[in-house]
Amino acid sequence: MEPSLAQWSAMATPSTGVRPQGPSNAATIHTTRLKRVLGVLLAIAAGLVMAAQSRVNGQLGREVGDSAFAAVLSFGGGLLILAVLLVSSRRMRFGLGAVVSALRGGELRPWHCLGGVAGALYVLAQSVTVAVVGVALFTVGVVAGQTVSGLFVDKAGIGPAGRKPLSWSRVLGSLLTVAAVGVAIVGRDDVGSAAELWLLVLPVLVGAAVAVQQAINGHVSVAAGSPLTAALVNFSTGFVVLVGAWLISLATRGLPGPMPSNPALYLGGLFGLVFIAVSALVVGWIGVLLLALASVAGQLVGSVLLDAFLPTVAGGITVPTLAGCVVAMLALLIAGMGRQRRGLPRPLKQSDP
Repeated sequence: MEPSLAQWSAMATPSTGVRPQGPSNAATIHTTRLKRVLGVLLAIAAGLVMAAQSRVNGQLGREVGDSAFAAVLSFGGGLLILAVLLVSSRRMRFGLGAVVSALRGGELRPWHCLGGVAGALYVLAQSVTVAVVGVALFTVGVVAGQTVSGLFVDKAGIGPAGRKPLSWSRVLGSLLTVAAVGVAIVGRDDVGSAAELWLLVLPVLVGAAVAVQQAINGHVSVAAGSPLTAALVNFSTGFVVLVGAWLISLATRGLPGPMPSNPALYLGGLFGLVFIAVSALVVGWIGVLLLALASVAGQLVGSVLLDAFLPTVAGGITVPTLAGCVVAMLALLIAGMGRQRRGLPRPLKQSDP
């Protein structure tokens, strides 16, 4: 998956907590509140876009008959857009030079630039599973894997913010996301074989990898000073991995099928970049925690709507899958309570403007 919330949290500047004084105080507070409302709405919209990315990548993989090739097309589209931006953006070019300098100076380790591997696996998993299990179940699985893995990532201090203590709310929230997957697959007829079960387990494993990706991408983002530069590093690494996977597929399965004529199926890379841009814009308005909750809420709602009104071959939305989405959202809210109420370390407060 594309670089996400750990990058923005690492780059965000905490509020000093000092309120403006004088007659402009009320106007400033009003503007800040409007920004928060707008920021939440934009974060939800970004989540909807990510649900759409899962759908188009899954459909593209199904129509070309080659999931690896579909992932290459999606990642390649995003990389092409970033390459164009690199030519026109002085900040991105400066950030790329800063990353190289950080690697030479030891501030960055080479493995910090491997976050794109998890992003490549995420897009590949979309292409493999979404057309079969649906967008909603894929999203629930990713959220579960990401939340549970995030506990260990924070405890180990892999991200730029260092070690973070665990709380009962985060542990409970993580367990609930696992329960959400169980609820979502109740009564499904496509869990009869090991191959079919693997399609349900894969999103969970990919979600676990994404949590690690977020942490190490945060280091790159800090060194680059630019989210888009970090995204370029991410997309470049992921693209190389996906091309390698496609070459293996080419040798074992032959050429993919004909290219679809529907242009919407090639928008996966663009959708990922939209998510990155919106996240970078609003994280300073609403904070990391609220951004995470709002964007995942958008993903869950978007996935339910897509499965309900534009179902894949897996059929429409089922009651258990809908219940699983609700449980997953509840789990995220519980996981977020610990930071809000107990003041656990975090780079940006929800109350920060």
